[in-house]
Amino acid sequence: MKLKRVQVVTPQVGLLTNSYVVCDEETKEAMVIDPGGQPEKIAEVLDIFDANLKYIFITHCHADHIGGVSELKKLKGGKILVSRADSEGLYNKEINLAEYINMEAPVLEADSRVDDGDLIHIGNIEFTAIATPGHTKGGLCLYSEKEGLVFTGDTLFSGTWGRTDLPTGNFVEIITSITDRLMTLPDDTIVYPGHGKVTMIKDERKIYLELKEKDF
Repeated sequence: MKLKRVQVVTPQVGLLTNSYVVCDEETKEAMVIDPGGQPEKIAEVLDIFDANLKYIFITHCHADHIGGVSELKKLKGGKILVSRADSEGLYNKEINLAEYINMEAPVLEADSRVDDGDLIHIGNIEFTAIATPGHTKGGLCLYSEKEGLVFTGDTLFSGTWGRTDLPTGNFVEIITSITDRLMTLPDDTIVYPGHGKVTMIKDERKIYLELKEKDF
């Protein structure tokens, strides 16, 4: 598997978002995760990989994660995948926060809606969608057991969790998502978040063990 992090900029606020290009080396099928901007930069990586874009996977519907989707699809094709619960946010500016960051709202429609437990394949690589509501009601993470990695969007970062004070966010839900869904993954699972640096499940677990309800 080839994997490249592409940090893209939301110009209006200067925010760096982690987009990811994943490619199966044998079949050259690829998936882009959260193309938040600078689609030509992401397309260049696809060209370097000599890859065919199969899917554009959206972990959640915020503008800084979907801002480059339309143009990337025009450039490289690919089917747009988003959770059923967050699909409304693709075109609802009050949910995707495009106006909040002074960004023109993208006009998007998903090709397929993803549910918890759905399997997504690019070539010989299998990913499992994990529903992780909290940052948004339809947040998804994408886990590959074979590759030992998980893409967490804005659910889990190095040393902290995503904001819950935005539309459809919920603090109890995000902590539950992390403790019950992500902290159960193997210790050596590599975490690729939507912003900031890469981490590992074993390095984050101690934070969330302290937040879990204790049995007395």
